[in-house]
Amino acid sequence: MAQTEKPTALIMIFGATGDLANRKLFPSLYNLFEKGKLDKFAVVGVARRSLSNEEFQLRVKESVKENGETEADIEEFVSKFYYHSHDVTDSSSYLALGKLAEELDSHYGLNGNRIFYLAMAPEFFGTIAEHLKKDKLTDVAGFKRLVIEKPFGHDLESAKVLNKQIRKAFSEDEIYRIDHYLGKEMVQNIEVIRFANAMFEPLWNNRYISNIQVTSSETLGVEERGRYYEKSGALRDMVQNHMLQMVSLLAMEPPIKLTTDEIRSEKVRVFRALRPVKGEEVNEYFVRGQYDKGSMNETDVPAYRQEEMVNPESNTETFVAGRLMIDNFRWAGVPFYIRTGKRMKAKSTKIVIQFKDIPMDLYYQPEKTVNPNLLVIHIQPEEGITLHLNAKKSGQGTDATPVKLNYANKGIDGLNTPEAYEKLLFDSLRGDATNFTHWDEVALSWSFVDNISAVWENTKEPSFPNYASGSMGPDAADKLLEKDGFFWWPITEIDVEKC
Repeated sequence: MAQTEKPTALIMIFGATGDLANRKLFPSLYNLFEKGKLDKFAVVGVARRSLSNEEFQLRVKESVKENGETEADIEEFVSKFYYHSHDVTDSSSYLALGKLAEELDSHYGLNGNRIFYLAMAPEFFGTIAEHLKKDKLTDVAGFKRLVIEKPFGHDLESAKVLNKQIRKAFSEDEIYRIDHYLGKEMVQNIEVIRFANAMFEPLWNNRYISNIQVTSSETLGVEERGRYYEKSGALRDMVQNHMLQMVSLLAMEPPIKLTTDEIRSEKVRVFRALRPVKGEEVNEYFVRGQYDKGSMNETDVPAYRQEEMVNPESNTETFVAGRLMIDNFRWAGVPFYIRTGKRMKAKSTKIVIQFKDIPMDLYYQPEKTVNPNLLVIHIQPEEGITLHLNAKKSGQGTDATPVKLNYANKGIDGLNTPEAYEKLLFDSLRGDATNFTHWDEVALSWSFVDNISAVWENTKEPSFPNYASGSMGPDAADKLLEKDGFFWWPITEIDVEKC
């Protein structure tokens, strides 16, 4: 867990001229600096491009401005940034980087603490890790930590190869695999909602919950990521990591203690209990979709197959819906439904816990049914919790009417809530790996997803494209729930009220 409240470290960002560093990492580091959470630190930007320190510092300054941050103490902040033009395959380049690191460590008094953040293409992860070991950049007096982005491999076998490479240079407790969903405020709140409220934890099981729905929808298409997405698809890009991570937090048993090892252990138990879906079962439990042309905000948008760097006859899915079953004592018989897709009606990440109906409906009326109780966890774009209850309707009768209890994570409680990357960067600096994925989680999630990929990649989907841009996905996703007597709860509150 956390080692110090004000960490000291040299942070090396590989891929420092890329989009991730510019949009997320530099503004997040600046916010930590402004809030007084960074003590002694320095940053080395590492990339192929040839830049001077001054040019790099100007880029960092512009990044902070573009992301709407205040500019107090900006000069002091960027003065701690240095640049190294680098070839990831050349040992002499690593030796020069090591020399610069030693100079900065001495100048700023960083105690030999180093963070290596790989914000670049995953095919270089293993090569860089091996060179860091071979060229002695990991020979330090303090701590050394490797922070890496998804995807961690393309399937289980490639993930194993990558893990073997990285483990030559770093132990498991020094590897921080980022899943930025785990840094989101309301995702971290799942544990608190469950384990700090006596009204929920006793009900959090198959006796009282009928189903759980996890939706993550995007309005954007693949944009300039066509080449990457053709190799990935929604299953690898979203389900293997983000969606399964949220399911594990919803389904895990209460940990003995709120420590990294205990929380991770309970999440791993969920992955082990996931019912494997293989062969012909895949089409029974999962639905895939690909967006067609349509209209978004009164603007015509192209079909996926018309996007740049996409095969005109692509079999790649941009939408996935699935029915997950967790075969353990707590969740036997309760379906966890997941869906994620691009070019959907609205941008939203939301969890809906639907409680079972009461045994005898005293308020039954032939023309009207009492709505089920729902607990809705809003993750993005809004943050908060909504509890849907039934109460007496105003007047002299005894009719029940749905009411909502809302907690919005904005206003006083939500002022300046840090972005996911800001929190995860701070955690990696402090040595708190709770909200990063362990190798066991990665391996088990790939093992589950690979069975589905094996079927989809070897079967051409004749219905593609099968949902219009601006819709909520293909009709087959609705039928997936209808078979169980359920329906997808809408992702916007306006639509919920119509149900």
